[in-house]
Amino acid sequence: MSLLDLLFSNLISQGAIGLIDSAGTKRQYGDGSAPVAVARITDKKTERRITLAPDYHLLEAYTDGTLVMEEGSFHDFLDVCCANVADGGFNPLHKAYQAMGRAFLFWQRWNPMHLAQKRVSHHYDLHENLFKLFLDDDLQYSCAYFQNADDSLEQAQAAKKRHIIAKLDIKDGQSVLDIGCGWGGMALQIARTADVKVLGVTLSKEQLEVARRRAAEAGLADRVRFELLDYRKLSQRFDRIVSVGMFEHVGPPHYRQYFRKVRDLLTDDGVALVHSVGEYDYGSSNPWIQRHIFPGSYTPSLGQVLPAVGKAKLWTTDVEVLRVHYAETLKAWRDRFTTRRAEAAALYDERFCRMWEAYLSACEIGFRRMSLMVFQIQLTKHRYALPLTRDYMLETERRLAEK
Repeated sequence: MSLLDLLFSNLISQGAIGLIDSAGTKRQYGDGSAPVAVARITDKKTERRITLAPDYHLLEAYTDGTLVMEEGSFHDFLDVCCANVADGGFNPLHKAYQAMGRAFLFWQRWNPMHLAQKRVSHHYDLHENLFKLFLDDDLQYSCAYFQNADDSLEQAQAAKKRHIIAKLDIKDGQSVLDIGCGWGGMALQIARTADVKVLGVTLSKEQLEVARRRAAEAGLADRVRFELLDYRKLSQRFDRIVSVGMFEHVGPPHYRQYFRKVRDLLTDDGVALVHSVGEYDYGSSNPWIQRHIFPGSYTPSLGQVLPAVGKAKLWTTDVEVLRVHYAETLKAWRDRFTTRRAEAAALYDERFCRMWEAYLSACEIGFRRMSLMVFQIQLTKHRYALPLTRDYMLETERRLAEK
């Protein structure tokens, strides 16, 4: 029995997949049912690498084209593997290897200003047309909020913005900061909701250009301003601060600095809302995602984040965990990307498409099978900055939906 055969024999107990090794030998693993997917490995080197670190090299091999799908999809193949890992698969030796890899990647979580923009650019400065292939019309590149199972992606992303805006309790005449503003959708929606001034900051030149264009087209450039700027360089104070999908790029060494800066930038009765991907148990950095998709990224647990909030002398006034909403968001993105894959290949190439498929599939499965989730933390400097109950959130959300 080869090491590869030993790995999959021990790993797959529920569901079924097939694997053809580099010698052409086909084996089936699992519960004896028909395999949902069959993959072929093209060379011995890939076999050795998968055996040593399957969580990294399955994604790498598919990207490189050395793991080829013969039946079914890579998503189906990966889903069965991860379902078994979540059920206790992989042996202690592999878990020790994972721990060593995460320790080695600790330096990548250090995100000083001179590295932050370079790392952001790696992903977010990809061409706008790529993201238009699979995102909603507003280019929301973060977890949507599915109030109903049959909501479209557009409906769920609109609901996400309403949900967050309601938690900010925004009033006319206030100033708002959007840290990591993306292509400007949240900032523009806030300005449509209330008579406020909004500053959106990003480290992506591509996103900045799009956001400024959108503000001008919407007739909101007089109230919504976008800048290429690290939030750490800001000094003015704001009544409200929102950050959606940016905290994952802060890194544990900077958590205390981040929340101290949020405190410094808030007015005395200000409110902040941080929306981030997280883990329900321990924070982690997936090495493959770190290398190919989001350099410097880290998904924290609430247990890692909340102590930094306390040390910054901020009140944690509300915490919400979204469990499967991002899985549904990623499924919608993956379906749209698959439908328009040829356009993505024309923008980049086939290898890029396989990498993007691996990325979207791995992330979706991470939220559906593994320990990933999304949390929203509402913060204030003053205990009386918000109403005593959460009723205002529900009332505002309903009012915005009616509009």
